[in-house]
Amino acid sequence: MDKFDFDQMIDRHHTGAEKWDGLMSIFGCDDVLPMWVADMDFASPPAVVEALVSRARHGVYGYPLRAEGYYQAAMNWQKSRHGWTVEKPWINSVPGVVSAISLALQAFTHPGDKVLIQPPVYPGFYKAIRKNGRELVENPLRLEHGRYGIDFTDLENKLATGVKVMILCSPHNPVGRVWSKEELLRLGECCQRHGVLMIADEIHGDLVFRGHAHQPLATLSPEFAANTITFVSPSKTFNVAGLATALSIIPDAALRARYQTVLDAVHIEEGNIFGITALEAAYASGGDWLDSLLVYLEGNADMVVDTFKKTESPIKVLKPEATYLAWLDCRGLGLTPDKVPEFFTRLAKVGLSDGRRFGEQGNGFMRLNFACPRPVLKYGLERICSMLGL
Repeated sequence: MDKFDFDQMIDRHHTGAEKWDGLMSIFGCDDVLPMWVADMDFASPPAVVEALVSRARHGVYGYPLRAEGYYQAAMNWQKSRHGWTVEKPWINSVPGVVSAISLALQAFTHPGDKVLIQPPVYPGFYKAIRKNGRELVENPLRLEHGRYGIDFTDLENKLATGVKVMILCSPHNPVGRVWSKEELLRLGECCQRHGVLMIADEIHGDLVFRGHAHQPLATLSPEFAANTITFVSPSKTFNVAGLATALSIIPDAALRARYQTVLDAVHIEEGNIFGITALEAAYASGGDWLDSLLVYLEGNADMVVDTFKKTESPIKVLKPEATYLAWLDCRGLGLTPDKVPEFFTRLAKVGLSDGRRFGEQGNGFMRLNFACPRPVLKYGLERICSMLGL
């Protein structure tokens, strides 16, 4: 029997949880089962909870200091989990990956510069680019033979138009791809040929299922390391998104100095005591918990895939290679893209993420978060299948 109980039902109502207490503002009703925003309904690792409780009991919450253990835990984690030898000077602390991307765009581009993304992709990328006055360039992923891949011909053509920065989502949210070494090499070489800086959002890099391995882009060559800014965080891995703590990893000294200038200008590097405490505890002591979590999450992923496959549902889903997010192809429902979300919210009473938020390529798709106790997932899937008459 696993020592971690992921079947435990934890009531998150009235805790200020966006996922559960924000239903009315998101869906216009509060009687849906929330399976949308990307956090988990599991308690964080016991080591994290204990560290936070211990720190809270101290009673004094003054200006924090990141001790050596904080950096060592982060470096050891990258080394043991991903084979990446990170040096302490490469690390900067940031509140979150999206804000860190916005700061990077301010540091390395100017208003009107072109920034490339690969839709359907995390909506925060669109916001970061548009709100900072940069020009959006899209290299849409291709869905062929039941798997998403990169259109390298289109990528090469788009990069040649004067793109300054490419934002890579690795592993990819929402399609769940873990990019192969060959794909990453080809992608990185394209960017190098065209003088394009790489921003790698690797926030889901720890949540990879059996048969796949996350490869940090910066590990593939010294040249890639010198041209890549990587963002990681314990937030998705250990369910501590509310503690607003992430890391930038920048091996190149010149890039690092330029990024540091922007961090200094907005004065956000100080962080908060509890985020610092959680990061160190998670990376130092959360490995066993994560190993168990991955087994459980993959079981949930299999349940999602098998449910729609066995019922011969008009909804199709590919098993994700990483993340705890399932990308549902709902085009078989025969509904217009604007009516697809209503089917889930108004009829099935399940709150999912509208695929249109991930770009035009998300029309007719929905994203389902399966990071919840299995009985809850089963209940949500039964609601959907019931409305399908299955």
